[in-house]
Amino acid sequence: MWLRGKLYCLSVSGLNENYFELFALKQSFAIDIVALESQYRQIQSAAHPDRFVTASSAEKLKSMQLATLANEAYQTLKKPAARAKYLLSLNDIDATQETNTSMPADFLMQQMEWREALEDYKAAKDIDGLESLMKEMRQAATVLSNELSHLFDEKNDLTTATAATRKLIFIDKVCEDINKAIIQIED
Repeated sequence: MWLRGKLYCLSVSGLNENYFELFALKQSFAIDIVALESQYRQIQSAAHPDRFVTASSAEKLKSMQLATLANEAYQTLKKPAARAKYLLSLNDIDATQETNTSMPADFLMQQMEWREALEDYKAAKDIDGLESLMKEMRQAATVLSNELSHLFDEKNDLTTATAATRKLIFIDKVCEDINKAIIQIED
């Protein structure tokens, strides 16, 4: 479908391809981020509008579609939670489906503790506390990412991977909330 210096034969069906295939990566949780970034830059360069100034409307549209697909695919694959969710979707599993809400009691307790700490630090306008909480959550995310690599790439245990993915999605959401709180306090 693509590259080696220029775009070849961008078919509409080619634009629906697997994100891993788009970047010539093995379909796995553990990916080579450097290779992902390199392939992304190559696609963006090849699909850049400046290369299609004299092209037909159809070619311009296909290059824009490829650039859009590459952006979406890159954003998905570079983030562990999004990558895990995407891998599950390739197996027809929706990690965020409302009927898929069970979590271990210890993680539910941990969620409550993190949320309470976030609210306490926000109320106290304690940026150091928020940053410490962020560090703790990033460490938990790293542990989950390592677990997901094992679950997807070695065991192919999609049931347990789904639960771990949901935990990672929660952690990412709280980290976003911590960042928002820090910005609010600093303003």
